[in-house]
Amino acid sequence: MAELLHLTEPALWEAALAAGSYEGSTRGKTLAEEGFIHCSLPDQVDAVGAFLYGDYDGPLVVLVIDDALVGAPIEYEALEPGAERYPHIYGPLPVSAVIEVRPWTNRA
Repeated sequence: MAELLHLTEPALWEAALAAGSYEGSTRGKTLAEEGFIHCSLPDQVDAVGAFLYGDYDGPLVVLVIDDALVGAPIEYEALEPGAERYPHIYGPLPVSAVIEVRPWTNRA
């Protein structure tokens, strides 16, 4: 199992629990708008969080995702050749694939 992480707002996660799947992509964008759900590996999440949420002072949670339970294609992609690769989920994330939800507090 690869552990994928996704930062989101608690209200978006609560809505996903009610719906049965999560369809956020990144801050302010949905899966339908972006085409995939942005994720991070454990060593990437703090930098991603600082980049996307550095100016956001509300609560955030980290969804810990078991990649074997996702059911949609997962691609590791870089923004440009030779750059760091990030996992992207190409479809809705079933809430059952999220094995842990924890608060994210690193605002570095």
